Amino acid sequence: MAGGAASGGSANSDTYATARIWLLLPAWAVLGIFVLTPVLMMLVYSFLTKEFRGGVIWEFSTAAYDQFFFNRGLFGDAPATLEWTYIGIFWRSTWQAGAATLLALIIGFPTAYYIATRPENTRSVWVFLITIPYWVNLLIRTVSMKFMLRDNGPLNDFLLGIGAIDSPIHIINTNFAVQLGLFYSYLPFMVLPIYASVERYNFALSEAAADLYASKWVTLRHILLPAVKPGVIAGCILVFVPSLGSFLAPDLLGGAKNFMIGSLIEEQFKGNAGNWPFGAAASMILLTMVLILLLVFARQQAKSDKGTR
Repeated sequence: MAGGAASGGSANSDTYATARIWLLLPAWAVLGIFVLTPVLMMLVYSFLTKEFRGGVIWEFSTAAYDQFFFNRGLFGDAPATLEWTYIGIFWRSTWQAGAATLLALIIGFPTAYYIATRPENTRSVWVFLITIPYWVNLLIRTVSMKFMLRDNGPLNDFLLGIGAIDSPIHIINTNFAVQLGLFYSYLPFMVLPIYASVERYNFALSEAAADLYASKWVTLRHILLPAVKPGVIAGCILVFVPSLGSFLAPDLLGGAKNFMIGSLIEEQFKGNAGNWPFGAAASMILLTMVLILLLVFARQQAKSDKGTR
């Protein structure tokens, strides 16, 4: 028996290491071809020279990054000053995405909690109802949102009909319209991770807190929220990151005054007037910003996990 056990290998042995490598090869190939390669292409393009009719000239240049951060005048011979136009677009994109994430959290957390506390045989129905509108293409949903929010759209008609307002509310082409569009586009990305965390939560902890005369607010703040914090963080990241680079909602709902970084990048690759190196540089700056945010979240999460051990 001892010999048989020894020949089978211990629980910590790496008997199937070779098999795991071969099984992971398709996943690595997909990531390399469809994720890493486009990123590397954008990195290379960002250091090339703009071609007059679109495209690039294969000559090394840092002009795209210089154009993003510095203003050297119309003819490029003036003293360099900070280019606040593009920095302002980045700042607008950040706070727009942050506002949409906060709105999604305010609506998504109670929704996820409600779904997770329903009878087990009905939860799948609620999850289905949350996700079914998102079977429709994002462009169609955004255009539908524009139709709903316009001055003579269904929302204003309803409010006028019930006497809540005397004249139509101008929502379209505002910051609020962009935030609504981003919120609507990515709400399930907030609900589903929080729902998964709340579903695993041990509600006996809340009952014990109530037995010790803790109020509902104290239970929520000191027991429930720390327990479901990973789901909240995951939901915030999943909403904030795509909102930061979105261009459909700003273009269709925000108008020219609510230009965001996704729209700026998209414009650089359209037609013959585009500036591919500048668009690639803006993409790399956006990617760097997102990676820094993710690293900060990961570091904070690691510290939190270490502190709870």
